[in-house]
Formats: sequence, structure tokens, C-alpha cells
Amino acid sequence: MSKHKTFTTKNDLPVEVREKAVALLNQQLADTFDLYSQIKQAHWNVKGMHFIQLHLLFDTLAGEVLEHVDLIAERATSLGGIALGTARLAAASSRLTEFPIEGVNGRHAVEALSARYAALAKTTRAGIDTAAQFGDADTADVFTEVSRNLDLRLWFLEAHVQE
Repeated sequence: MSKHKTFTTKNDLPVEVREKAVALLNQQLADTFDLYSQIKQAHWNVKGMHFIQLHLLFDTLAGEVLEHVDLIAERATSLGGIALGTARLAAASSRLTEFPIEGVNGRHAVEALSARYAALAKTTRAGIDTAAQFGDADTADVFTEVSRNLDLRLWFLEAHVQE
């Protein structure tokens, strides 16, 4: 948090813990907001035999991920930090691979989103462990909630392409 203005809070977590948590939250915020935008890219551009099913699924997924974005950002601000949540900030910091613009075929879109869900689920689980290690059980719990949904929705996506 030292790079950005911080706000006074009566939150009893030590400043060092809050600073680490806000940095961790902002990284996950960038990745999660990027996933949201990639899901919407797939939603708007998917084509093929299963268009309507995937179009509706992708819209549902995007809504759920947007709720995660809000949860993560609000946790950062509740710790006295700044939520770095613009599209430009997310694009500059995201660790996710860019969604293939030409990947509008339904199967390719599902496979691309599956890969990004898996990547975000992995870093979210790492975030759970990291937050627990530096003493912020509540941030770990936020990531646990997000992780459960990412794993569930990864299963939904993968089921479309499994034989």
C-alpha cells in the first residue's frame, strides 16, 4: 500500500499485514477483472451449433466473476487500501493469457476460458495460502469463496469438451 494513499482504519490487523493483503488482493483483482472481460469477449463473439447455450452460459459466468471482482476490491478498501480496478490497470497487471480474438468457435471459446479459469483458480489457491501465512484469515476466506466458484465453473466448462 505504500505506493498509494492509504486510509485510516480501526481494523486491528497490523499495518504490515494489511499492506501485504492489499497488494495480494490487487493482483487477484487484476486477474479476476481480466477474466471477466475475457468471458464477455467470448459471450459477445461465440459462434456455432451451441451458440445460444454458450452465449447464456458465458453471461452467467461473467455475472458471477463480476461479483468476485467486487468482493475482492471491497476487501482491499476495507483494509485501508485502494482497489486498483480499472480496465487499464487490470490489463497492465493481469497474469492471464489474452483471449484469442479469432477463438469464437464454441469449442475453442470454451477451451480458452477453461484454461483461464484453471490459471485463476491456481493463483487464487496460492493466495489463500499466502494470506493465511501472513496472518489475514479474512482475505484467505475471500479467496476461498472465489476458489470454490472457479473450480465449479471450470467443471461446467470442461464438461462441454470432454467425451
